Amino acid sequence: MSRGPIIVIVLAVLAFLGFNSFFVVNERDQAIVLRFGEIIRVESQPGLYFKLPFPMFELDTVQIVEDRLLSFDLDDITVQVSGGKFYEVDAFATYKVADARRFRGQVSGRLELAEQRLRTRLDAALRKSYGLRGFEDALSEERAEMMREVRDELRPAANDLGIQIEDVRIRRTDLTQEVSEQTFNRMSAERLAEAERLRARGQEAARRIRARADREVVEIKAAAQRDSEILRGEGEGERNRIFAEAFSRDEEFFEFYRSMAAYVKALEQSGTTMVLSPDSEFFQYFGQANSGKSGTAGAN
Repeated sequence: MSRGPIIVIVLAVLAFLGFNSFFVVNERDQAIVLRFGEIIRVESQPGLYFKLPFPMFELDTVQIVEDRLLSFDLDDITVQVSGGKFYEVDAFATYKVADARRFRGQVSGRLELAEQRLRTRLDAALRKSYGLRGFEDALSEERAEMMREVRDELRPAANDLGIQIEDVRIRRTDLTQEVSEQTFNRMSAERLAEAERLRARGQEAARRIRARADREVVEIKAAAQRDSEILRGEGEGERNRIFAEAFSRDEEFFEFYRSMAAYVKALEQSGTTMVLSPDSEFFQYFGQANSGKSGTAGAN
């Protein structure tokens, strides 16, 4: 009988046993080794490790678990602040599997099951943190303190699952549509009230400026009127002085000049009709002029 087939069979068996007796752990994973369903060891360092073959008989089986930083999201949850208003919040948490034995025992080593439980706890922690604060506080510098509170609130539940919570971040905090409209209306009303206050202040300032300007106009006009009256009085006085001086020099000529000025003033309008006696003093120089003409004619 040929030994070739036997050798091939032996090599195949050895290859099968070798393939099922070793496993590799890389730097991003850790391995849970189970024997008959019980955890016998956890390998967390990268390398090649030995286990009993024949996993179909449950001698040794290996479950690979992530050993790197992981994260899960919590999107579009609606939280209420202490004043009764609502926010829409997105958050996420980063974590890693710190205790593979506990992780296997609590959630059978399934990340999706662990994240489902942690989302529920994260949701409750976010609602609690927001509920302790007012409307403006959620958008202020207290946000960092809120994230620390939520992280610390989440850690005990995560530790029970063999998970270590590294950080919790609030990614988005937006007003709900209803609150956005209310806030917009309130801000519009505040801006309109502020505009009215500014407009009222401007009108008051304009009234003060106009009143001051009107008062200055009256004062300037009064001062100008006063100065003009003073100048007019001085001019009248100077004119009277000149007239008085002229009168004292030649009284007859002064009387004649005043009469001529009266004639001009009385007769300067065209169509003027005056009814006076010929013997009136108003015409005394006219009479003297006629007498002079008669005397001159007789002499000739």
